Amino acid sequence: MEKYVQIENVRQVFSTKKGPFVALRDINLNINQGEFIALIGHSGCGKSTLLNLVAGLTLPSDGAMLCAGREISGPGPERGVVFQNHSLLPWLTCFENVYLAVERVFGQAESKASLKKRTHEALALVGLTHAEHKHPHEISGGMKQRVGIARALSMQPKVLLLDEPFGALDALTRAHLQDELMKIAAETHSTVMMVTHDVDEAVLLSDRIVMMTNGPAATIGEILNVDLPRPRDRLALANDAKYHEYRGAVLDFLYRRQLRPAA
Repeated sequence: MEKYVQIENVRQVFSTKKGPFVALRDINLNINQGEFIALIGHSGCGKSTLLNLVAGLTLPSDGAMLCAGREISGPGPERGVVFQNHSLLPWLTCFENVYLAVERVFGQAESKASLKKRTHEALALVGLTHAEHKHPHEISGGMKQRVGIARALSMQPKVLLLDEPFGALDALTRAHLQDELMKIAAETHSTVMMVTHDVDEAVLLSDRIVMMTNGPAATIGEILNVDLPRPRDRLALANDAKYHEYRGAVLDFLYRRQLRPAA
């Protein structure tokens, strides 16, 4: 498989009133095209910091970051981002929230009819055609997150970056959206990097799990290959020995070799 995202010797240092704070050190990671990567670790281990670096929202203090062979020097439409907070504009409908992103990326080259078609298709992909003309306050939290995913997908990104997008949702909604995300990733062939605290979510969704050491000066402690066939069925995996083996390996890393810091 082709290396699509390359992270080489990356270090991230923030200036604080108490002096330099080293958030990340010695980060080396290659992500293949079409691969689903989960970032997991305790709070403060730099998962979101690393995701923001790939998104181009911040730049590394040291090291090199490439996407499709080009240096990541800022945000770009080839990298779509979905945050835990859906960040929808409340005065716009679901359709208008997605259309805004479509127009920004494709507005110079395509007709309005084409832009509307892209918007309809993105909302249909996440099952929200029926809610196109509703405002954010009229839909549930899970639906808001689906609009956020539709907005990111509408730009046809090569890389989809997800920062705990289901973290604030109830268990049933979370499970439904996990299943939807697996289908969408398979249909779009996107490269996905997802930050999560949920071990089961990481094993269910990913091809590889990148486990971070505790911060400060966090780094990649271990990478686990998840060799489970796709498409994946959560009910079938509940009794799958390999699934439980992978789950146990992640738990062992997090709770035995990376003891939770004292509160």
